[in-house]
Amino acid sequence: MSRGSVVAKRYAKAMFELAQEQGKTAETESQLQALVEAVSNDAEIRAFLAAPGISTDEKMKVLQSAFEGKASDIVLNTLRLWIERGRHGEIDALLDAYRQVAGRALGRADALVTSAQPLSEETKQQLAAQFGKLIGKSVRIENVVDASLIGGLTVRIGDTLYDGSLRGKLDRLSKHLQTSV
Repeated sequence: MSRGSVVAKRYAKAMFELAQEQGKTAETESQLQALVEAVSNDAEIRAFLAAPGISTDEKMKVLQSAFEGKASDIVLNTLRLWIERGRHGEIDALLDAYRQVAGRALGRADALVTSAQPLSEETKQQLAAQFGKLIGKSVRIENVVDASLIGGLTVRIGDTLYDGSLRGKLDRLSKHLQTSV
């Protein structure tokens, strides 16, 4: 486990505990996700946060005005600490860690489902129910489309990968044929 992920888990745990005390666990996660998306999708914001000549106070003034009413003190104060310690480039690790901490505490797991075509809401709900029974938790589905799968899908929950893709089956068949010759 990298040092960055260990630090992210510490911050995420503290954020989760504060959010839980205030009854705002889901709200905190969605605010953190919006912040991460804003930073990840905008090169100017990333450059601004990385600029050594701009003080943390100045950076936070800009971010607070940009996220006023959109982010709680929990998220903004954590962001301040994250920036002060030069971790602005690892903000996505903080979101991932928060989701893990919240998931463990709330009996929930996040599943990344990769499919050749976008999944319908009904299919997502069916997959969530099936994998929820399998792992004994409620499951949230995030769907990513990858046409190279050809058909079927892969499901990643934590460190476990369930590969039911046609590409995966063909790869396994190819390896089997190569080892049996």
